[in-house]
Amino acid sequence: MSTKIAPSAPARRRLLRDLEQPRDAFRHLGPNWFASVMGTGIVANAAATLPLQFPGLRTAATVVWACASLLLVVMATSWTVHWVRHRDIALAHGNNPVMSQFYGAPPMALMTIGAGTLLLGKDWIGLEAAVAVDWTLWLAGTVLGLLAAFTVPYRMITRHKAAPDAAFGGWLMPVVPPMVSAAMGALLIPHTPAGQLRLTMILACLAMFGISLFAAFIVINMIFSRLVHQDMPPAGTVPTLWIVLGPLGQSVTAAGLLANAAPSALPGEYARGLAVFAEVFGVVTWGFAMIWLVIAAAVTIRAARTTGLPFNLTWWGFTFPVGTCVTGSIGLAARTDANLFRWAAIALYALLVAAWAVTAVRTAKGALRGTLFLPPPTPVPAAVRAVPVPALRAAS
Repeated sequence: MSTKIAPSAPARRRLLRDLEQPRDAFRHLGPNWFASVMGTGIVANAAATLPLQFPGLRTAATVVWACASLLLVVMATSWTVHWVRHRDIALAHGNNPVMSQFYGAPPMALMTIGAGTLLLGKDWIGLEAAVAVDWTLWLAGTVLGLLAAFTVPYRMITRHKAAPDAAFGGWLMPVVPPMVSAAMGALLIPHTPAGQLRLTMILACLAMFGISLFAAFIVINMIFSRLVHQDMPPAGTVPTLWIVLGPLGQSVTAAGLLANAAPSALPGEYARGLAVFAEVFGVVTWGFAMIWLVIAAAVTIRAARTTGLPFNLTWWGFTFPVGTCVTGSIGLAARTDANLFRWAAIALYALLVAAWAVTAVRTAKGALRGTLFLPPPTPVPAAVRAVPVPALRAAS
């Protein structure tokens, strides 16, 4: 006859703590929550230069930027509380091969709000203050983004052993921040002192463009390989397929913005060359982004019909990546004067707003109910399962 070993008193208390719904909303707060700031901020930023402008749009966009800014403050404060109260769980997130990927979200959230401050917030706080805020958020986001772009892949190489079907869209999260730095940094180039500082700024942005571009291509290749060689991804990770649009759309945006800033920072022949590169690279990459959008949409629809598409925070993958395609299309429309890109920007923006509205409402409901603050389900060890929960309560 087999003998079942009851867990120790500390183990019983830990189990009871995990079985009960946590009353502390900060306990399992991960960096993936910052995706809500990114998704909200891009709705405002994209509207600032949308080809179709109408009365009230800029005001509405500025209000959305203000809401995203407030959300950033709330998230930064909450995450700080999480680190103070639950340092063990925060450190575990960094060691988790899935959650650690989302350490790219906080720096991108910072830079998204910073760019919105320069594009829209200046209407309320003035240009000088907007530039100062943007510089602060861009510098903080760039440092954190470069740290994530190095640390997360390094830990994947040295500590994590990935299964053949492990690749998912979240692997792009830590390598995209340098591309966001390149795009948002381009907006600050005119506000950088002329001479060596301005030259250094644009060269640094171009270097970060390259860091993210090549890393993203490598990861996208792994994601596509996983899709064609393995079974359909789990329903909960299907929305992350849309993250592939992020580095694609953001690279088109960054190339265009850097080309716009180049005449004031680079010699004439290099500025003209960058303008040609922005147009050719932009159109080619935009085409690939559109076919990936169709593939991601088809896989999402199929998953929703066959297994269902349960709501979780990965749904924010439907927002920011699409928003980068909007800003990329806007830049190409201005550069080529092609109606194709104007109408594409408007259609993609409509898709962005719809995805943001649905995701924001579902997130608010999940937060109010507390379901989004629950830890991911984990199997209970056999020795623990052998003891009924009421017995554990009595023993504790």
